[in-house]
Amino acid sequence: MELNNDKIYDLAIIGGGPAGVGAGVYASRKKLKTIIITDTFGGQSTVSQGIQNWIGTPEISGTDLARTLENHLRAYADDIVDIKTREKVEVIEEKENKFFEIKTNKKTYQAKTILVATGSHRRKLEAKNADKLEHRGITYCASCDGPFFTNKDVVIIGGGNAGFESASQLLAYAKSVTILHKNGKFKADEITVKKVSAHPNFKIISNAQTLEILGDEFVTGLIYKDVETGEEKEIKTDGIFVEIGAVPTTEFVANLVNLNEYKE
Repeated sequence: MELNNDKIYDLAIIGGGPAGVGAGVYASRKKLKTIIITDTFGGQSTVSQGIQNWIGTPEISGTDLARTLENHLRAYADDIVDIKTREKVEVIEEKENKFFEIKTNKKTYQAKTILVATGSHRRKLEAKNADKLEHRGITYCASCDGPFFTNKDVVIIGGGNAGFESASQLLAYAKSVTILHKNGKFKADEITVKKVSAHPNFKIISNAQTLEILGDEFVTGLIYKDVETGEEKEIKTDGIFVEIGAVPTTEFVANLVNLNEYKE
Protein backbone atom coordinates (compact mmCIF):
# COMPACT_ATOMS: atom_id res chain seq x y z
CA MET A 1 0.00 0.00 0.00
CA GLU A 2 1.38 3.37 -1.01
CA LEU A 3 1.46 5.75 1.93
CA ASN A 4 0.80 9.45 1.82
CA ASN A 5 3.70 11.19 3.55
CA ASP A 6 1.32 13.88 4.81
CA LYS A 7 -0.41 11.23 6.91
CA ILE A 8 2.68 9.60 8.35
CA TYR A 9 3.32 10.69 11.93
CA ASP A 10 6.77 11.04 13.44
CA LEU A 11 5.49 9.40 16.61
CA ALA A 12 2.46 7.39 17.68
CA ILE A 13 1.79 7.18 21.41
CA ILE A 14 -0.48 4.37 22.55
CA GLY A 15 -2.06 5.06 25.94
CA GLY A 16 -3.57 8.00 27.80
CA GLY A 17 -2.20 7.55 31.30
CA PRO A 18 0.45 9.77 32.94
CA ALA A 19 3.25 8.26 30.83
CA GLY A 20 1.42 8.66 27.53
CA VAL A 21 0.27 12.19 28.28
CA GLY A 22 3.73 13.21 29.49
CA ALA A 23 5.22 11.90 26.26
CA GLY A 24 2.61 13.79 24.27
CA VAL A 25 3.45 17.09 25.96
CA TYR A 26 7.17 16.64 25.32
CA ALA A 27 6.52 15.58 21.71
CA SER A 28 4.60 18.81 21.16
CA ARG A 29 7.42 20.87 22.65
CA LYS A 30 9.88 19.13 20.31
CA LYS A 31 7.56 19.78 17.33
CA LEU A 32 7.21 16.09 16.50
CA LYS A 33 4.10 15.41 14.46
CA THR A 34 2.38 13.02 16.86
CA ILE A 35 -0.78 11.01 17.27
CA ILE A 36 -1.89 9.78 20.68
CA ILE A 37 -4.41 6.94 20.69
CA THR A 38 -6.31 6.03 23.84
CA ASP A 39 -9.66 4.66 24.89
CA THR A 40 -9.83 7.04 27.85
CA PHE A 41 -7.45 9.25 29.81
CA GLY A 42 -6.10 8.50 33.27
CA GLY A 43 -5.26 4.81 33.14
CA GLN A 44 -6.07 2.56 36.08
CA SER A 45 -6.18 5.53 38.44
CA THR A 46 -9.59 6.63 37.14
CA VAL A 47 -11.30 4.19 39.52
CA SER A 48 -9.63 5.65 42.63
CA GLN A 49 -11.69 7.86 44.90
CA GLY A 50 -8.68 9.59 46.36
CA ILE A 51 -5.08 9.58 45.09
CA GLN A 52 -2.69 10.85 47.74
CA ASN A 53 0.68 10.14 46.12
CA TRP A 54 0.40 12.40 43.08
CA ILE A 55 3.23 14.71 44.10
CA GLY A 56 2.23 18.36 44.16
CA THR A 57 -1.43 17.64 44.88
CA PRO A 58 -2.27 16.42 48.41
CA GLU A 59 -5.32 14.52 47.18
CA ILE A 60 -7.20 14.17 43.89
CA SER A 61 -9.82 11.76 42.63
CA GLY A 62 -9.08 9.46 39.71
CA THR A 63 -11.65 11.16 37.50
CA ASP A 64 -10.25 14.60 38.30
CA LEU A 65 -6.72 13.42 37.56
CA ALA A 66 -7.85 12.03 34.21
CA ARG A 67 -9.46 15.38 33.41
CA THR A 68 -6.34 17.37 34.30
CA LEU A 69 -4.15 15.05 32.22
CA GLU A 70 -6.37 15.48 29.17
CA ASN A 71 -6.61 19.25 29.64
CA HIS A 72 -2.82 19.55 30.00
CA LEU A 73 -2.24 17.61 26.79
CA ARG A 74 -4.83 19.57 24.82
CA ALA A 75 -3.33 22.85 26.04
CA TYR A 76 -0.04 21.96 24.34
CA ALA A 77 -1.33 19.91 21.41
CA ASP A 78 -1.96 22.81 18.97
CA ASP A 79 -1.62 21.40 15.45
CA ILE A 80 1.29 19.16 16.47
CA VAL A 81 -0.45 16.39 18.43
CA ASP A 82 -3.56 14.71 17.10
CA ILE A 83 -5.64 13.18 19.92
CA LYS A 84 -7.79 10.13 19.19
CA THR A 85 -10.01 9.00 22.06
CA ARG A 86 -12.40 6.06 22.39
CA GLU A 87 -10.12 4.06 20.13
CA LYS A 88 -8.38 0.82 21.01
CA VAL A 89 -5.33 -0.41 19.13
CA GLU A 90 -5.90 -3.92 17.83
CA VAL A 91 -2.61 -4.61 16.08
CA ILE A 92 0.58 -2.85 14.98
CA GLU A 93 2.51 -4.09 11.95
CA GLU A 94 5.86 -3.05 10.53
CA LYS A 95 5.71 -2.45 6.79
CA GLU A 96 8.45 -3.03 4.23
CA ASN A 97 9.09 0.70 3.98
CA LYS A 98 9.97 0.69 7.72
CA PHE A 99 6.84 2.56 8.75
CA PHE A 100 4.42 1.13 11.28
CA GLU A 101 0.76 0.61 10.54
CA ILE A 102 -1.53 0.98 13.54
CA LYS A 103 -4.99 -0.56 13.27
CA THR A 104 -7.60 0.49 15.82
CA ASN A 105 -11.25 -0.45 16.20
CA LYS A 106 -12.05 2.58 14.04
CA LYS A 107 -9.23 3.56 11.71
CA THR A 108 -5.70 2.83 10.49
CA TYR A 109 -2.75 5.17 11.05
CA GLN A 110 0.92 5.21 10.06
CA ALA A 111 3.91 6.34 12.08
CA LYS A 112 7.70 6.22 11.98
CA THR A 113 8.05 5.41 15.69
CA ILE A 114 5.77 3.78 18.27
CA LEU A 115 5.72 4.47 22.01
CA VAL A 116 3.69 1.92 23.97
CA ALA A 117 2.40 3.47 27.21
CA THR A 118 -0.64 1.30 27.85
CA GLY A 119 0.32 0.10 31.32
CA SER A 120 -1.54 -2.95 32.57
CA HIS A 121 -5.03 -4.21 33.42
CA ARG A 122 -6.35 -6.25 36.32
CA ARG A 123 -5.93 -10.01 36.14
CA LYS A 124 -9.39 -11.56 36.14
CA LEU A 125 -10.41 -14.26 38.58
CA GLU A 126 -10.66 -17.64 36.88
CA ALA A 127 -13.39 -19.39 38.82
CA LYS A 128 -16.84 -20.66 37.94
CA ASN A 129 -19.42 -17.81 37.82
CA ALA A 130 -16.75 -15.13 38.37
CA ASP A 131 -17.56 -13.41 35.10
CA LYS A 132 -21.32 -13.63 35.67
CA LEU A 133 -21.12 -12.04 39.12
CA GLU A 134 -18.61 -9.30 38.33
CA HIS A 135 -20.08 -6.00 39.59
CA ARG A 136 -22.63 -8.11 41.48
CA GLY A 137 -20.51 -8.66 44.53
CA ILE A 138 -17.18 -9.27 42.77
CA THR A 139 -15.06 -6.15 42.47
CA TYR A 140 -11.49 -5.30 41.57
CA CYS A 141 -11.23 -2.01 43.46
CA ALA A 142 -11.47 -1.75 47.25
CA SER A 143 -11.07 2.04 47.30
CA CYS A 144 -13.94 2.40 44.82
CA ASP A 145 -16.45 -0.09 46.22
CA GLY A 146 -15.43 -0.59 49.84
CA PRO A 147 -18.09 1.71 51.35
CA PHE A 148 -20.84 -0.35 49.66
CA PHE A 149 -19.90 -3.24 51.96
CA THR A 150 -20.22 -1.42 55.26
CA ASN A 151 -20.99 -3.90 58.06
CA LYS A 152 -20.71 -6.81 55.62
CA ASP A 153 -18.50 -9.91 55.62
CA VAL A 154 -16.09 -9.74 52.69
CA VAL A 155 -13.34 -11.88 51.18
CA ILE A 156 -10.16 -10.76 49.44
CA ILE A 157 -8.53 -13.14 46.98
CA GLY A 158 -4.78 -12.53 46.76
CA GLY A 159 -1.93 -12.43 49.25
CA GLY A 160 0.31 -9.72 47.83
CA ASN A 161 0.74 -6.14 49.01
CA ALA A 162 -2.36 -5.09 47.08
CA GLY A 163 -4.44 -7.70 48.88
CA PHE A 164 -3.30 -6.66 52.34
CA GLU A 165 -3.57 -2.95 51.55
CA SER A 166 -7.13 -3.56 50.37
CA ALA A 167 -7.80 -5.45 53.60
CA SER A 168 -6.54 -2.46 55.58
CA GLN A 169 -8.97 -0.19 53.73
CA LEU A 170 -11.92 -2.57 54.01
CA LEU A 171 -11.50 -3.11 57.74
CA ALA A 172 -12.66 0.49 58.16
CA TYR A 173 -16.04 -0.46 56.68
CA ALA A 174 -16.61 -4.20 56.75
CA LYS A 175 -17.83 -6.39 59.57
CA SER A 176 -15.07 -8.89 58.79
CA VAL A 177 -12.35 -9.36 56.18
CA THR A 178 -10.92 -12.74 55.16
CA ILE A 179 -7.96 -13.15 52.82
CA LEU A 180 -7.70 -16.27 50.66
CA HIS A 181 -4.24 -17.02 49.34
CA LYS A 182 -3.35 -19.97 47.13
CA ASN A 183 0.10 -20.42 48.65
CA GLY A 184 1.38 -20.94 52.16
CA LYS A 185 3.67 -17.93 52.06
CA PHE A 186 2.52 -14.40 51.37
CA LYS A 187 4.12 -12.14 48.78
CA ALA A 188 3.21 -9.06 50.79
CA ASP A 189 5.79 -7.27 52.93
CA GLU A 190 6.14 -8.89 56.34
CA ILE A 191 5.49 -5.63 58.18
CA THR A 192 2.24 -5.13 56.23
CA VAL A 193 1.07 -8.67 56.95
CA LYS A 194 1.82 -8.26 60.64
CA LYS A 195 0.02 -4.92 60.91
CA VAL A 196 -3.17 -6.05 59.16
CA SER A 197 -3.21 -9.44 60.89
CA ALA A 198 -3.39 -7.73 64.27
CA HIS A 199 -6.92 -6.51 63.58
CA PRO A 200 -9.52 -8.60 65.46
CA ASN A 201 -11.89 -8.71 62.47
CA PHE A 202 -9.29 -10.07 60.08
CA LYS A 203 -8.75 -13.72 59.12
CA ILE A 204 -6.31 -15.55 56.82
CA ILE A 205 -6.93 -18.77 54.88
CA SER A 206 -3.79 -20.04 53.16
CA ASN A 207 -3.35 -22.76 50.52
CA ALA A 208 -6.80 -21.93 49.17
CA GLN A 209 -7.64 -22.19 45.47
CA THR A 210 -10.91 -20.49 44.59
CA LEU A 211 -13.07 -22.83 42.51
CA GLU A 212 -16.54 -21.33 42.31
CA ILE A 213 -18.43 -18.16 43.21
CA LEU A 214 -21.88 -18.75 44.69
CA GLY A 215 -24.97 -16.63 44.12
CA ASP A 216 -27.73 -16.02 41.61
CA GLU A 217 -28.21 -12.26 41.33
CA PHE A 218 -25.53 -11.36 43.86
CA VAL A 219 -22.56 -13.03 45.57
CA THR A 220 -23.51 -15.14 48.57
CA GLY A 221 -20.34 -17.17 49.03
CA LEU A 222 -17.57 -19.15 47.39
CA ILE A 223 -16.10 -22.63 47.26
CA TYR A 224 -12.36 -23.14 47.57
CA LYS A 225 -10.07 -26.16 47.61
CA ASP A 226 -7.41 -26.73 50.23
CA VAL A 227 -4.45 -27.43 47.94
CA GLU A 228 -2.73 -29.49 50.62
CA THR A 229 -5.61 -31.82 51.50
CA GLY A 230 -7.74 -31.54 48.37
CA GLU A 231 -10.79 -30.88 50.53
CA GLU A 232 -13.38 -28.43 49.16
CA LYS A 233 -14.86 -25.92 51.56
CA GLU A 234 -17.54 -23.23 51.39
CA ILE A 235 -17.44 -19.70 52.78
CA LYS A 236 -20.43 -17.38 53.07
CA THR A 237 -19.61 -13.82 52.10
CA ASP A 238 -21.34 -10.66 50.94
CA GLY A 239 -18.57 -9.50 48.64
CA ILE A 240 -15.34 -10.58 46.98
CA PHE A 241 -12.43 -8.26 46.23
CA VAL A 242 -9.94 -9.67 43.71
CA GLU A 243 -6.28 -8.65 44.04
CA ILE A 244 -4.33 -11.20 42.01
CA GLY A 245 -2.08 -8.88 40.08
CA ALA A 246 -2.08 -7.18 36.73
CA VAL A 247 -1.28 -8.12 33.13
CA PRO A 248 0.63 -5.77 30.80
CA THR A 249 -1.57 -4.45 27.98
CA THR A 250 0.76 -5.50 25.19
CA GLU A 251 -1.23 -8.02 23.13
CA PHE A 252 -1.31 -5.69 20.11
CA VAL A 253 2.50 -5.84 19.74
CA ALA A 254 2.85 -9.59 20.31
CA ASN A 255 3.72 -10.13 16.65
CA LEU A 256 6.14 -7.21 16.59
CA VAL A 257 8.42 -7.68 19.62
CA ASN A 258 9.46 -10.56 21.85
CA LEU A 259 7.43 -10.78 25.06
CA ASN A 260 8.34 -12.78 28.15
CA GLU A 261 6.02 -15.12 30.03
CA TYR A 262 4.49 -12.12 31.82
CA LYS A 263 3.73 -10.38 28.48
CA GLU A 264 6.35 -7.74 29.21
